[in-house]
Amino acid sequence: MTALATKAPAAFETPFLSSLISLIRAEDSYGAWENRSDARLLEDFIVTRAEKREMPMMADPDPDTIDRVEKFYKAVGLAIERQSGLMASPMMKISHEGFGRVVLLVGRLVAFSKSLRDVHRFGFEDFDTLAAEGMKAVDQALAVIEKFPDVARA
Repeated sequence: MTALATKAPAAFETPFLSSLISLIRAEDSYGAWENRSDARLLEDFIVTRAEKREMPMMADPDPDTIDRVEKFYKAVGLAIERQSGLMASPMMKISHEGFGRVVLLVGRLVAFSKSLRDVHRFGFEDFDTLAAEGMKAVDQALAVIEKFPDVARA
């Protein structure tokens, strides 16, 4: 494990991070990342405050960053599915300037909705923050599903 992972071993036990890790491993069709640790797989999601300060205020997100955003919300959907038994489908639209919206649909229910901005700076301070933000999105969606179960099952 990297130094970052030793600070937050409990973060790796959350339903969100286990979903994110399994999603990343599932996309490795050639086994190139088979020997990589979970922490190594998630390193790209870690962007410290100092690194964010180095980034320009306005910039276009690169394809790798957009891919990380998509993986993050796919993992939220997967964690929702694992906990509720209902399929959660993320839909995301991001402009070339890094602004947009993501929604998670469960049945006919919009279980989660968030505006995205400054996508070129997407990342989290550490694994604890990554896990906490992912679980916050999962918990918000599960609360909406619990409030409107008939719509979620429609």
